[in-house]
Amino acid sequence: QVQLVESGGGLAQAGGSLRLSCAASGRDFTRYTLGWFRQAPGKEREFVASITGSRGIDYYADSVKGRFTIFRDNAKKTVSLQMNSLKPEHTAVYYCAAKMDSSIEWKYWGQGTQVTVSS
Repeated sequence: QVQLVESGGGLAQAGGSLRLSCAASGRDFTRYTLGWFRQAPGKEREFVASITGSRGIDYYADSVKGRFTIFRDNAKKTVSLQMNSLKPEHTAVYYCAAKMDSSIEWKYWGQGTQVTVSS
């Protein structure tokens, strides 16, 4: 069982930066892939980025490559998303999620944190 708690959302201006953090509880943290998803108003939730547990390999949605960076601290059981050069279209509720490295299903989810980017 994994519990996830996000923090760091808020209001930013276009071109600015925000860092989201997610604190995890539970055992075997390094066996889990951690990810970030977002859901904008009126849209479906979409994948943003992920990082594997065993080797720390990261993946990004094409729309955020070169702009967002995901990283994890296994000792602190945290995963973070550094978001730079923000745009108004990045406004969404951002969710932290976790799944076993060997699994397809994202089984564990945080409650979400709001990110609002003003123009």
